[in-house]
Amino acid sequence: MNSLQGRLDRCAINTATLGHREPLHLTIDRIARAGFGGIAPWRHEVEAADVARISKQIRSLDLEVSGYCRSTYFPASTAEERVANIRSNTRALADAAELGARCFVMVVGGLPAGSRDLSAAREMVVDGIAALMPEAKKLGVRLAIEPLHPMYAAERSVINTVGHALDVCRQLDPDNGVLGVAVDVYHCWWDPQLAESVASAGKDARIAAYHVSDWLIPTTDMLLDRGMMGDGVIDLKETRRLIESAGYMGMTEVEIFSRDRWWKAPPDEVLRCCAERLQRVC
Repeated sequence: MNSLQGRLDRCAINTATLGHREPLHLTIDRIARAGFGGIAPWRHEVEAADVARISKQIRSLDLEVSGYCRSTYFPASTAEERVANIRSNTRALADAAELGARCFVMVVGGLPAGSRDLSAAREMVVDGIAALMPEAKKLGVRLAIEPLHPMYAAERSVINTVGHALDVCRQLDPDNGVLGVAVDVYHCWWDPQLAESVASAGKDARIAAYHVSDWLIPTTDMLLDRGMMGDGVIDLKETRRLIESAGYMGMTEVEIFSRDRWWKAPPDEVLRCCAERLQRVC
């Protein structure tokens, strides 16, 4: 496994880690000044700015866009809503292409309002991804399915393991032209099949992104209480060893949602801590 010591150029910051407290152009400058090699911006930040100008700024600072976050959910209660969701994602793909993003991260969505039909929601996800693939191929943007922890199945994602995401990739894209998997340790560290699934994804060259944070004990909010690397129970070095042994040579991206801790800390302090922890515990 390659060491991250002195290699912040191989590390990226997902802008959610800083709490979306500043305009994106200021966040970009902070991340570059702190010595990181990559950034993963969120759609609402980019769409509130001028995407061409943002793209130019990122390139001028020699930052890599490790991923573009994130898709509109695919499942919906009506056919019209599902079509609108696909159109929303298609528009986002154009911005991902403009930014030169390594992938468009897809958090696929949970059960439609009032539904208990998990199988139907998963079918909607498969259909939605399939509908997005031709435009992704045309633009040269890789689609990355990010499985979320099962606690999010009802609201945020009905794809909950790396193995399940990989099955969808193989079903829709057997020639591996556009579909991959975003592996986020916060969501998959618990999975007893993780090592096997990551190795299998690596054989198919499907690992498109790798995200790090930590699982705190106790976790006081299932969405907004992720931990800084090293503050929780995840074996981050072992997980990265699995990822890199599977052939992934991309960036290690920090993605922390921390409303009551890190989103209240000064942004430069957050970045300094990310830099130290990436090199020491990841």
